[in-house]
Amino acid sequence: MIPKEIVKELDKYIVSQDEAKKNLAISLRNRYRRQNIKDEVMRKEITPKNVILMGSTGVGKTELARRLAKITNSPFLKVEATKYTEVGYVGKDVESIIKDIVSLTVKRVRAEETEKLREKYYEDAVEKVAKLINELDSLNDEFKNNLMDDIKSGKYDEEYVEMDKSQYETRGPIIEIMGYSEKNDIENVLQNVMNLGDNKKAKKSKTKVKDAIEIIINKEIDDNLDMESIGLEAVRRVEDNGIIFIDEIDKIAATNSEGRGEVSRQGVQRDILPIVEGTTVITKYGPVKTEHILFIAAGAFSESSFSDLMPELQGRFPIVVEMNDLTKEDFVKILTEVDYNLIDQYKNLLLVDNVEINFSKVAIERIAEYAYEQNCNVENIGARRLAGVIEMVLRDIMFEAPYEKMKKITIDKKMVEKFIKEDKEEENLDKYIL
Repeated sequence: MIPKEIVKELDKYIVSQDEAKKNLAISLRNRYRRQNIKDEVMRKEITPKNVILMGSTGVGKTELARRLAKITNSPFLKVEATKYTEVGYVGKDVESIIKDIVSLTVKRVRAEETEKLREKYYEDAVEKVAKLINELDSLNDEFKNNLMDDIKSGKYDEEYVEMDKSQYETRGPIIEIMGYSEKNDIENVLQNVMNLGDNKKAKKSKTKVKDAIEIIINKEIDDNLDMESIGLEAVRRVEDNGIIFIDEIDKIAATNSEGRGEVSRQGVQRDILPIVEGTTVITKYGPVKTEHILFIAAGAFSESSFSDLMPELQGRFPIVVEMNDLTKEDFVKILTEVDYNLIDQYKNLLLVDNVEINFSKVAIERIAEYAYEQNCNVENIGARRLAGVIEMVLRDIMFEAPYEKMKKITIDKKMVEKFIKEDKEEENLDKYIL
C-alpha cells in the first residue's frame, strides 16, 4: 500500500493525529521499498527509521501501532517498558521481547498451516467416518458418494459411531521450561514422560460423527505439521516485517532525582539499546536478527521529556511525533465516523435482547461534551472516557433488558442530561467521604 492508502485505512479507526499517521505510513512504505531493492548489500544497510509517539493516554498511540500491523498482517507485539529489568536483576529481561514475538508468530504460522492441512485431510476424514457408519468396500460408488455428501451436509452430525480413539490421540502438550537452552534437555525428558502412555490397548467408544471427523483431522495435522519449517518461517517474518510497540518508555527515562530506581531505569535503557540498534537474539526457533524490525515507542512524557532518555537511545528513534489531545469534535467523530464505534457496539449488544436504541445527534454531542469536560476537570484519559459515559447513560436500559418483543428506545439530550446530573451529584458527595 502507498502512504496515502495506509493513512486512509488508519482514518477508519483513529480520529485526528494526521502527523502520526503520515510518519507511520512512510515508515511502513519504506520497509516495502527496502525489501524490493535489488542490491543485497544496500538492502541490508538500510534500517527502519523507528518512531516515538508522545501524547496523553487515550489519544490513539497503541491503536495506531496495532492497526498498522493489522493492515500488513505483520507480526506485532505490545510491551510495557516498565515490566523489564536490567540483566542481573529478578524479572523479565529485554531479550524476552524478541522471544515473545517469535513465539506469537510461530502460533500464527502454525494456525495458517493447520488450516491448509485441514482442507487437505477433510475429505479423507469424511471417508474414514463413512466407513465407520457403513463398510464402503462392498458398496457402489454412487452410495458411497451420497453417504459422504450427507456427512458433509451435517445430516449425521449428532449420530454416534464406534471408534478406537487411542489410535488418533495427538502428542502430549509441549512443555516449555523457563530459561531453556540447547544445552538443557529437561524439556525433552519431560516430553518423553508425557508420551509414556502412548501404547494403550485398543478400546472402542461411541463418538459423535462431527467429533470423530475432528479427531481424525487433528491427528493427521499433528503427524504432518513440519514444526522446523514453521519456526524458520516465523523467524523470517519477524526479521523482515516485525513491529514491536514499546509503551510507557517515558517511565524508564532518567529524571533529576537520584537513587536505585534511576540506576534500574538506566539499565533497562542500556539493555533495550542493542535490541533496537540491531543484534542477534537466540530463540528456541533459531537466531533472530533485530536490525530490520520496526520499533514504535510511546509515552505521555508528563514528568519527563524525550531528552531524558539516553542520547544513544534517542538516536535510534529519529522520528518524534507529538500527538494532540482529543477535542469535543474528535469525540463526536469517534462516536459516529469510526468503524465499529462504541455506539454501533452497544446497538448490536442490545439487539440481542430485543432492544433497538438510537442516539439523537444532540445526545451524541452532549455525551462528547461531557466526556471532554471530565477529561479537563478530573483526569485526561482520552477516548477511554467515552465508554464510561455511554455505559452510565445506558445502564438502566441494559439492566431492564431483555424483552419478549422488540422495544425501540431513543436516547435524546434530556435523557443524557439526567444521568450527567446524577453523576455530578455523586461526584460532589465524594468530596465529603473520608
